[in-house]
Amino acid sequence: MTISEDSGNTAPDWLTAAQKHLWLPYTQMKTVAPPLPAAATEGVRIILSDGRELVDGIASWWTACHGYNHPHIRTEVEAQLERLPHVMLGGLVTEPAARLAQRLAALTPGDLDHVFFSESGSVSVEIGMKMAIQYWINQGKRGRRKFVCFRYGYHGDTLGTMSVCDPDEGMHTLFRGALLEQFLVDVPRSGDDLHTLDAFLRTHRDEIAAVMIEPLVQGAGGMKFHPPEVLAGIAALCDKHGHLLILDEIFTGFGRTGTMFACQQAGIVPDIMTLSKALTGGTMALAATIARAHIYDAFLSEDEGAALMHGPTFMGNPLACAAANASLDLFAREPRLQAVERIEGHLRTALAPCREIEGVVDVRTLGAIGVIELAAMRDIAWLKQRFIEQGVWLRPFGDIIYTTPPLTITEAELTRITDAMVATTREWAAR
Repeated sequence: MTISEDSGNTAPDWLTAAQKHLWLPYTQMKTVAPPLPAAATEGVRIILSDGRELVDGIASWWTACHGYNHPHIRTEVEAQLERLPHVMLGGLVTEPAARLAQRLAALTPGDLDHVFFSESGSVSVEIGMKMAIQYWINQGKRGRRKFVCFRYGYHGDTLGTMSVCDPDEGMHTLFRGALLEQFLVDVPRSGDDLHTLDAFLRTHRDEIAAVMIEPLVQGAGGMKFHPPEVLAGIAALCDKHGHLLILDEIFTGFGRTGTMFACQQAGIVPDIMTLSKALTGGTMALAATIARAHIYDAFLSEDEGAALMHGPTFMGNPLACAAANASLDLFAREPRLQAVERIEGHLRTALAPCREIEGVVDVRTLGAIGVIELAAMRDIAWLKQRFIEQGVWLRPFGDIIYTTPPLTITEAELTRITDAMVATTREWAAR
């Protein structure tokens, strides 16, 4: 499929006209190069307005797990659009939202049975934080309002979620002093580290609302991995000291690490789980905060003030829920997790030569995640442009070059990505 709206690499009129009005994310607008005009998507490819095609190596920030324009998702959303695009979830409920809540409760581990919808991952984390604090308040414990979070962690860009991100290594250092202060600790790497965390959780027991972590992979903090045993150890300490555990599965959920949810590899059930990104197959904005029975039960009371007073305007949007239900259909009937196993094997083999390149300090893979870690990032603008020239869409950041491809990617398309990663890393080292 090609698009012939423009010839050459000139920007289309609609982009030129909007340049001075459009404020882009994570971008210094004074110095940034003009963005690429995306005109269409097909499979795992982004088609630009001049007809160039880029194999998407990051699945639009890890969302497009089934690739783009999947006919089943598109059909279900179109049918829902004809019936009912949206009604408020306050006092009303729609069949797509009700069915999705039931399916998520059945799919997630343990008694994660109570689903609260919102529109974005950051908001779902905010809701999880709010649930945790009010859980204790509803039991007469008002002092438990701080969160234990981990170095290199990232949980969103809203004010509450910024407070549980790494304040030194993350993107929010400018806001130091304006954010709530939380407990920042290192991810345990040894038995001694777990003993240190054990003592910390015991000492601050009456201050902590919950412990929060991205299971197995800290995504936007640099694709830092930790093994299931570490996650299980953290969960065991939470149980030991009576702390709530919140798992942010916004990046890791829906097969990215090799299991439907990353926490399943550690055999644990968090008190609260947050989901978004691939929830709708990358089609619509939707998120969910899912709580276990004891969390939900703490809000049940004859006192109206004990209710969770939160309600995003478009929560449970029927179009987004239809997309999410269709995405779950695909996970149920197509071999997505087997595809992750195939992708992991390819990434492990194809990226291994980068270990011998000067300036590369680590190469790691887990599920459909492949990472080349550099001693220091330089020439990042050159790297991004070089990938585009090779027909792939990758976005290096921090000190890493990484790929998180759609789970439907073919072997040839995946080879195109990994060949570009290896070749461009070699070119980068020689500059």
